[in-house]
Order: sequence, then C-alpha cells, then structure tokens
Amino acid sequence: MKKYSLMLLVVVVMLGFVSSCSDEPDSSNFYTFKGEMMSEYLKGHDEFSDFAAIVERAGMMDLLATYGAYTCFPPTNDAVQAYLAKRGLRSIDELSDADCDTITRTHLVDNLYTTSDMEDGVLSTANMNRRYIEVSHGVDDNENAVVYLNSTSHIIFTMQDDSVENGIMQPITEVLESSNRMIVDVMKTNPNITLFVTALEKTGLADSLYEYKDATWDPTIWPRYRYTSHVNKETATVPDEKRYGFTLFAPTDSTLRAKYNITNIEDLYKKACEIYDEVYPEDANAEYHDFAHITHPKNPLYRFMAYHILNRDVKGWNYLTPYTDIGILTTLMNPIDWYETMLPHTMMKFERLTVRKWAGGSTVGQRYINRRYDDEFTIPGVRVIPKVEDEYKQDALNGRYFYVEDIVAFDVTTRDIAHNMRIRMDFSTIFPELMTNDIRLNERNGGRKYQDPDFDETAKYGRNYYFPNGYLKGVTLNDSYFLYRRPHDYYDCYEGDEFNLQGDFDITFKLPPVPYEGEWQVRLGYAAEPTRGIAQFYFDDKPMGIPLDMTRQLDHASIIGSDWKSDYTTMSTADLATDQKIIKNKGFYRGAAGGYHYSGTSQIAFATQPQTLRMVICTAHMDPNKDHYLRIRCVSVKKGNDNEFMLDYLELVPKSVYGVTDEGLMEDML
Repeated sequence: MKKYSLMLLVVVVMLGFVSSCSDEPDSSNFYTFKGEMMSEYLKGHDEFSDFAAIVERAGMMDLLATYGAYTCFPPTNDAVQAYLAKRGLRSIDELSDADCDTITRTHLVDNLYTTSDMEDGVLSTANMNRRYIEVSHGVDDNENAVVYLNSTSHIIFTMQDDSVENGIMQPITEVLESSNRMIVDVMKTNPNITLFVTALEKTGLADSLYEYKDATWDPTIWPRYRYTSHVNKETATVPDEKRYGFTLFAPTDSTLRAKYNITNIEDLYKKACEIYDEVYPEDANAEYHDFAHITHPKNPLYRFMAYHILNRDVKGWNYLTPYTDIGILTTLMNPIDWYETMLPHTMMKFERLTVRKWAGGSTVGQRYINRRYDDEFTIPGVRVIPKVEDEYKQDALNGRYFYVEDIVAFDVTTRDIAHNMRIRMDFSTIFPELMTNDIRLNERNGGRKYQDPDFDETAKYGRNYYFPNGYLKGVTLNDSYFLYRRPHDYYDCYEGDEFNLQGDFDITFKLPPVPYEGEWQVRLGYAAEPTRGIAQFYFDDKPMGIPLDMTRQLDHASIIGSDWKSDYTTMSTADLATDQKIIKNKGFYRGAAGGYHYSGTSQIAFATQPQTLRMVICTAHMDPNKDHYLRIRCVSVKKGNDNEFMLDYLELVPKSVYGVTDEGLMEDML
C-alpha cells in the first residue's frame, strides 16, 4: 500500500517550510508522475466496484481522472449492499441518477485529509454535497485506533491514507448519509430530548427554524472584484448562496430531571420564571407572563428556549471557537468567541480551555458556554458535548444541535459576572451569514501559509468574498466594497482573517448587544499600513471624535512617538501601567497581547508591534434593550475612490474594565 506519492510528499514538505507572504510554490518543484488516479484506484480494486459504478452513474468518474487535491471515502461493496438493504433495494440499478449523484458527492471532499489531520468535530471542508462530515475517534474490532465518520462508519485501518496522484483514498465501512430534513425534524427523531423539542413547538419557536435558503439570491449578476489590499493583489466574489441556519443547545430529558426534577413543560416554565423574572422584573406581572401565553416573545419560557438557539449554523463542535486557534496565543489565553442568540439583545460566550492555569480541574480542549474562571471569579459555565448517540443524527439541512450538560441561561450571574468583561469579537463572527455560508475561516491546501498568485481566480488556497448591500442583515452599504479576506497566519490579523472596506465607503452596521446598561468603550483592532485611508466614525448617528488615520502607527509623533517600546515584557508593572495610560490618553491601546502573527516560525504578539493597535471609537452609554449602530464613512481624498480601511476585531469594554485609574493598576494586556 502506498502511503504518499512523491508528488504529494513534495507538497507536504513545501507546506512545512514556506512562511513568507511572497513564497508561492514554484511549479518547477513539482514532479509530474503518470501514476494512479482516483478513477483508476476505484476501477482497479474489486472491493469498491459498487461505489465505482455509482460514481459512473453520477457522471463524476472523469473528474476523478483529472489532477486535483481530493479526499475520497469509498465505501466497500459490503457497505453499499448494507445501505441498499436498509432502503429495501436489491441492487444499485434501482438507485436513481439523483441518488448516485448525492452518494458520490457525499464521499468526496475537495481538499487533502490524512487521518492525522482529522480532529474531533467536523472536517474543515464540506463534502461536494455541501455537508460537513463529522469526525470522532475510537477503535475497530481488532483494537486498532481508527477515525469514525458520522459516528458509525470508520476508515479501514489497513487501507487508510492511501495516496493517488490526485488525492488521498480513505476507504470506509459504511455508506455516509446526511439528513435532508430541517433541524427541528431531525431533533424530533431523538427521544432523549423530547421535553426540549416539545417546548420548541409549544412556544412557537420551532416554526421559525424552517428557513433554509433565499431563492432570490443570484450570484451571477455580481462580477468578480479585483483589488489591491496594502501590496497584495487579490480577487473576491460574492457568496454562491444565501442560506440561513441555526444551532441549538439541548439539555437532555435525563439532565433536566436529575438537576431540577423537571419532567414536563409546566416544570420547565416554572424554572424559566425563576431565571427571567429576576432578569426582566418589569414583565413579571404582565398578562403575557403566565403559562397560557408561552408563545409571547416576553414570556419566561419563550425567553428560556430562545436563549438556547443561535441564528447561525456552527458547522461542528470544533467550530464553536476557531478550529485551528489561528492568531491566538493559546498558552496565554483561552480562545473565546461571542455569538448572538435568538433571545433579543443577548449573546453566548464560547470558550475553549487551553490555559491550564484557568482550567480549574476541567479538561483542557473542551468547549464551554458562559464560563469565567480567573483570579476574581469562578463561574463554571456549561460544557458542550461534541456528539450525540450514534443512532441519532445531529446535523440537518439548516443547522445542527448539541447536547449540553446543563441548561444555558442569560441569568443574573451570566449578565453581571460571566459577561462583565472585555468582549472581543473577530469581525467575521459579528455577521451570522459568514458561518452559515461556509465563508468564515475558509482555507484549502495549507492556504494559511501561502499568498495567492496575483489576482488569482482559482481559489486554490481559499476564497475572498465581498458582500453587496442587502446580503448581510443589519448592514447598510453605499456603492463600495465590503470584503472578507481569507485566513493567513502571517498577516497582522486576529484569528487570521480580516474585513476591508474599499472605495469611497460609507457603511452602517448594528453593534453586538451589551449585557447590561452603563458606560461602554467601543474599540477597533486593526493594522496600520501606509496604503490605508481615513474614516469618520458615528455612534447612533452622532460623530465620534476626529477621523482615524489608518496610516499612523503607535510610534507616530501624534500618539507615543519615540517613547514607543516594543518589548513591553521587560517593563515593570508600574512602567507598563504608565505606558498604557499614556497611550490610552491618546485614544489608543497596544494590540492584543494574546493575538499574534507568524514571522518565519516565530509568533509575533500584536502588543509588541506599533502597527497592530486598538483605537477607542467612543465611550458611550449603551442600553442593553436597544439596537446601537456604528457608521464608518470615508473622508480620505489622497486616493480618490480607491481607499482602503481594515476592520479586524471589535471590542465592547465595560467601565469596570476600562475605568481602572488607581496608581499602578491597569487593564490586562491580553
């Protein structure tokens, strides 16, 4: 059995050593062999003859005979026959052409995956049927450690990682299937969450979870956009689709019974009253508060259920925070992301445990909701369980669900303690459409390490996108470009990716909600570059301060000038507090100390660089029950209609954090 062809080994070696942003693999380094293609592999192995016939029926054998970088999961003949028997069919001849197309595309991924690349959660690239393959690990009948796909099928140990000229073959023991049902219908098939699903239906929330796709979206009317960002010549396209999705976090019936003695909807309503009467006391005596009005959006049970739902399709457990931890120094801080829920003006905080100091006895690597564990507070949060029982589907056409070890609530503790902190959000997490439509953190073939060729249109390493006015909910854009640039681990970008505004831009978008009323700072994290422009910010239609000149670094004379010191780690606590105060008085902060980019093999923390910084857009009184908006308007004139402005990450910071003024005290650098 071949493990890797020489051509693929050359690619792997190149991926391991290329780091410069200008290092594009030289085609002269590739050996061209006339070796076995996937098509020949399938035709030459009798144990896959049934799958080969299905591929032929689908008209996709020619694709597998051409050069590319695919992973194929061919089921054995025994697996195909078991699948047919389950459907009551006698042979593959009784499959329709549409069946063959679906089966073929379900078992093909347009990216290279060895078994060592497959971590728990889902593969980072969807299959050709645009569904994500779930990954877990276990042992086979011979006690070999194997990779399981969609819970019940596993890669055959003696045949795994077999390379061909255009990819990798990963033979499997069962035909992979994906549900074509909507998320509520998938959840109905699981008897372990009957109470949760019943509450979804009784409150009427289930009816809002059947959206899937905007059939009016037509990407063909939007041309490819060619642009230069700093010195990088790139292209971007609009998204192929405009899909809607949902992610739900469901406590099982046994969890509700064991923790709270909840066995019916009335019990669940009473528990909801305990939580939300304290959070929303003004509604406790309203007519819509009682059990007869649980379909009202302000009813406690409705609020309880709505907070368990995100209006985005998080593709897998490993996507709850960045699946690669790109751009985050995980030895210093746990990766954290924030997502809005279907309870208006609330968010969930998702945290992956990586820093052992803050694990508190919990398992490193696990993901938690609304956790806070630091020198001041110990809020355990709720653990998200990666997978449900093997016999039940977890994903649907428009979303997926996860078990959680407890109820998830926007209670007083969550509001006042767990969320009473600096809320940092990568811009790609603010807009749900990016996750639902497979845009966020998309990269292929080691793309984080490589710069695309100038004005590349192949998307060999991943795609850049732009979003016309109306595609992103809550965003209003003039005749300019709002770009998402795919991840690069050597760019000055938190979580590796960034947004750019191009042209004579004027954009307004809804800010994420704050947990409680008070004074909040709104900050923008970005990288200053000489090619970037100047913009005026507005908070709720009111101009905020002077325009931001994005060409100026922290060592510019208008900010800290010659007093800039790169290696802040050699400064005393008192000197560092003074340094932060001086920069803060100018309306800026150093970049996040927990963010980094690669330079060669070194991780360069943002806080050590003058060009990666945070600007205070405004300090404003924010109402948690009101939508607040940020407007960014171009005021540059030096580049005419060819202006550039970077949006990397947003911070919402309460006064309890930014208001530290005592001598020698400071906000943490992370």
